[in-house]
Amino acid sequence: MVAIPDFTALANPALRCLQAYDPGHDIPALRARFADSGGLLEMGSNENCYGPSESVYAALAAQSASLHRYPDPAGKALKSAIAATHGIDAAEIALGNGSHELLMQLAQVFAGPEDEVLVSRYCFAVYPIAAKAVGARLVIAKATPAEAGMPLGHDLAAMAAGIGPRTKLVFFANPNNPTGTWFSSAELEAFMAKVPAYVLVVADEAYIEYVTDSGLSSALALRRRYPNLIVSRTFSKAHGLAGLRAGYLIADPAVVALIEPIRESFNLNAMALAAAEAALSDPAHLERVRECNAIERAWLAAGLAGLGLQVLPSQTNFLLVHFGTEAAAIERALFDCGVILRPMGGYGLGDYLRITVCGRAENQRLLDTLQAVLA
Repeated sequence: MVAIPDFTALANPALRCLQAYDPGHDIPALRARFADSGGLLEMGSNENCYGPSESVYAALAAQSASLHRYPDPAGKALKSAIAATHGIDAAEIALGNGSHELLMQLAQVFAGPEDEVLVSRYCFAVYPIAAKAVGARLVIAKATPAEAGMPLGHDLAAMAAGIGPRTKLVFFANPNNPTGTWFSSAELEAFMAKVPAYVLVVADEAYIEYVTDSGLSSALALRRRYPNLIVSRTFSKAHGLAGLRAGYLIADPAVVALIEPIRESFNLNAMALAAAEAALSDPAHLERVRECNAIERAWLAAGLAGLGLQVLPSQTNFLLVHFGTEAAAIERALFDCGVILRPMGGYGLGDYLRITVCGRAENQRLLDTLQAVLA
């Protein structure tokens, strides 16, 4: 009998104890389970309930005639559209299979076993995975306290203090996932002034299109002053293309050139390229999504507060809600009713549940079901 090798011992030491990103529940199976009982209410993945622009469907239909052809490996048309949208050069753009891929690539290129990667306490789960996958030391700065004006948010003073001679990358999302919290553009500018030029700062703006606070605008405005600032974006959220996986980052052309050799060939498929380009061509649809989300975010937050729940401030398309020690039991009871929220235990926030903002009918169903569960 052939001996089975110890595959764990053969693996890269940095990867042996790495835990995979947790996407949550098995949604396809749950859709089938609740198909005959009112349908599944999916409020756990921060998806855009309004869907993409009609222009996207037309672009996908046109692209379907060429599925036997490889997509443009350089994504030139999409890069041109992104460049025109932001007033930048195409050489400053790297495309990714969602922003997740790009975040991993940044760690691959710029961090290693002798380096440190700095994040905030309640950060997006991919940042620690990216750091640990390359053997870098993860440095975690404290978050703002739960009783602060911006509870569980990024403490930029603590993050600045956490930067040392071995720091290579700083990751943060603004607005932040999973908390929904944010900091102002003025605060970011003050932070960047403290960051040494050798440290790359990655501003993950997956939810920037949902922002209504006039004090927060894209970090792109600071890039010319701070060449070490990198901005990542995704088409999965406000553009409604989560099923196609398209993202991009904007950085100094030298950063983009260093990412290019490790980029997977044809990492964006033809449908994703066409859909993302079409999405950028319809800013009116994006504005409608933003406006509808803002209305429903405020309405849902008020409804949850009316049930006696603490709702954290948010500039995203989701709300982080404090349920206390009963959070797990409440999540399970809602699950049994076909209402899917996101448990936050994996983030160290076991007393909270994350709720995606949907349309009025879906939000009302959540409140009605939750009221019955709490009773």
